[in-house]
Amino acid sequence: MDTVTSSWSAPVVRWLPGALLLGGLVFDAVTPVQYTGDPFFATACVLAGATQGLRATVVTCLFAVAAIVLLTVGEGQIGDHRGIANVITVVVAVAVAVGVNRALERYGRRLATVRGVSEAAQRALMPAPPTRIGPLGIAARYDAAAHEARIGGDVYAAQETPFGIRLLIGDVRGKGMGAVGAVAVLLGAFREAADDEPDLLRLADRLDRALDRHKEQGGDETRFEGFTTGLLAEYTPDCATLRLVNRGHPPPYLITADGEVRTLEPTTPDLPFGMQGLGGVRSAPDETDVPRGATLLLVTDGVTESRDRHGTFYDPASRLPALGPLPTPHAVVDALRADLAVWTAHSPSDTDDRAMLAVRRD
Repeated sequence: MDTVTSSWSAPVVRWLPGALLLGGLVFDAVTPVQYTGDPFFATACVLAGATQGLRATVVTCLFAVAAIVLLTVGEGQIGDHRGIANVITVVVAVAVAVGVNRALERYGRRLATVRGVSEAAQRALMPAPPTRIGPLGIAARYDAAAHEARIGGDVYAAQETPFGIRLLIGDVRGKGMGAVGAVAVLLGAFREAADDEPDLLRLADRLDRALDRHKEQGGDETRFEGFTTGLLAEYTPDCATLRLVNRGHPPPYLITADGEVRTLEPTTPDLPFGMQGLGGVRSAPDETDVPRGATLLLVTDGVTESRDRHGTFYDPASRLPALGPLPTPHAVVDALRADLAVWTAHSPSDTDDRAMLAVRRD
């Protein structure tokens, strides 16, 4: 059927209308004549309309109507008000089932169109980074909180520049379509300034100014409360040294070839992008050596703030070592997503976007 009802296509649900029809026949056969299986038949019709394709719905409904008519005739109640009421009940259920089926079909087509448009916008706005830049292998994954739209407020980018390979990951305040404008501004500013600014702090300042201009064009809430946590990373030309500028973002993780995980906390915490008007001295970049075979993992707070059923936050630094070996950046992000699914399996629904960017020095 369509994308809506296909989510109901588990084998148990797929066969449930047939089981209800059979249950109705058995119930009618083993109970006195004043009892009837028409509730089973009516339920089977409506359930088929909500979970099956049109053909299966029609077959179920025809069988239900034929069954109730034959049973009513066989019991000599076709002229009785009770028998007529039983037949009418099933016929009304058939009409409801077909109506529900068609409504879900139309909704599914509209939803598929929205998803197609949002996916095209997401690819145009934030295309997947190249799988390799020089000696660095790269993998990225994005899971939006608005699953129907598949687009949200997290952002990442990787770009080769005259000053080294530069990375960006960020999390715009808010999520879904309301954050897309700030994502576009941040990405556009990064792509332009990353090639122009030799200094990582000046690049961060360019992003700050771009977001300030964007905030001035928004409403009062955006102007006074809009901000973006972000992290800039820069590999030196030989990829042996990593520089980091953290603007209020979750710290990245460095996974060595032997599976050790280090959390790269900033030396001096700093304000997010879009809040430089509050004053203060911006923190200097932190530097760290990157051994061969090490993977840098950058995530947004949709990862670190994921909770299990007890309300405990997810900690990549403690969970990743047990997921190894992780020989490629794709293996890192795939293992992280799978572990997050296990971690949040019995917790309330996630309400935040998640972005992951893994970069490995080969």
